[in-house]
Amino acid sequence: MDNFDEIKKEIYKTVEEREWDQFHSPDNLAKSISIEAGELLECFQWNNKYNIEDIKEELADVMIYCILLARKLDLDINKIIKEKNEKSREKYPIKKAKGNSIKYTKL
Repeated sequence: MDNFDEIKKEIYKTVEEREWDQFHSPDNLAKSISIEAGELLECFQWNNKYNIEDIKEELADVMIYCILLARKLDLDINKIIKEKNEKSREKYPIKKAKGNSIKYTKL
């Protein structure tokens, strides 16, 4: 299953088969994204000795909830990511931003 649309369909199928959509209000999904992102961050807490399997699990959870939130709000994931990337390219022109992490307001 390499196609992103196929992956999304599998996620939607999992939710529908279990009747979980009733719990997936936008605010609950946003909370779940934050909770899972915290669990991802916890994988790196205290040292750089992390378990890649734990990271894969938590990263997948974050992405699944993001996909579900986009669907709930009728947002096209590909479109919003492309639009955001275009904004970032404008805010961080190569000549000013290449090789540094300074915020665009300080470039």
